[in-house]
Amino acid sequence: MSRSLSWFGYVALASGIVFLYLPICVVIFYSFNESEFITLWSGFSLRWYRSLFHNTDYWSAGWITLKIALVSSIIATLLGLMAACALSRLRRFPGRSLFAGLAVAPMVLPEVIGGLSLLLLFVAFGIDRGFLTVVIAHATMSMCFVCVVVSARLSQFDLSIEEAAQDLGATPLQAFFLATLPIIMPAVISGFILAFSISLDSLVLSSFTTGPGTTTLPLRIYSEVKRGIRPEINALSTLIVLVVAIAVVMVSIRTKFRGRDRWETN
Repeated sequence: MSRSLSWFGYVALASGIVFLYLPICVVIFYSFNESEFITLWSGFSLRWYRSLFHNTDYWSAGWITLKIALVSSIIATLLGLMAACALSRLRRFPGRSLFAGLAVAPMVLPEVIGGLSLLLLFVAFGIDRGFLTVVIAHATMSMCFVCVVVSARLSQFDLSIEEAAQDLGATPLQAFFLATLPIIMPAVISGFILAFSISLDSLVLSSFTTGPGTTTLPLRIYSEVKRGIRPEINALSTLIVLVVAIAVVMVSIRTKFRGRDRWETN
């Protein structure tokens, strides 16, 4: 019985891996295709990578995407941290349940509703859509994820550490920055990375709140895919996969060595 279950587990694992990574492998394979037709293999070539590096539209959209992601993730991290601190420290205050619900509401609301609501808000206040509106939209969406991550860490935090810092002469603000923040910093960094990733990948919110001159990379790719998939998109997707894979490997290696150093120290 256990042997049959193990075979079932292997088959399920293999099926899941194939389902997730086979499309990515196909994109990588056809990124080296010489032909202009993405599904017709005509030989190995780096033609579309050279074409990609000379395509200023992609690089401009990528630079705008990075700037929006960086600014919005910083704002989302600050707001999410403050919301998490308020929820974890102020256990009883009028409207706490409503505040907690509003803090995480963007996580469960469809992005279409969030994007449409923000669009109507900007139109009502006469705010021209552009860099600022996209940043606000991304920060609004990402803030709730930061709040949840940091709240989970603060729920296990011992407040006596802050009390000890205040007994030693620190003000409440100094106690937070010198005692609390270093302890919860891994959660804050995790929330920042999560917010940054969400902003990079956001398409629906950007489509509602973007304006002239602020076309993000997902919007650029989506607009071109509607007219037909260009081979440069395969090359661009392959480079993105490569960058993400390198980052994951580096983080895994660092985590492994840090765990080994801690084990040797103990």
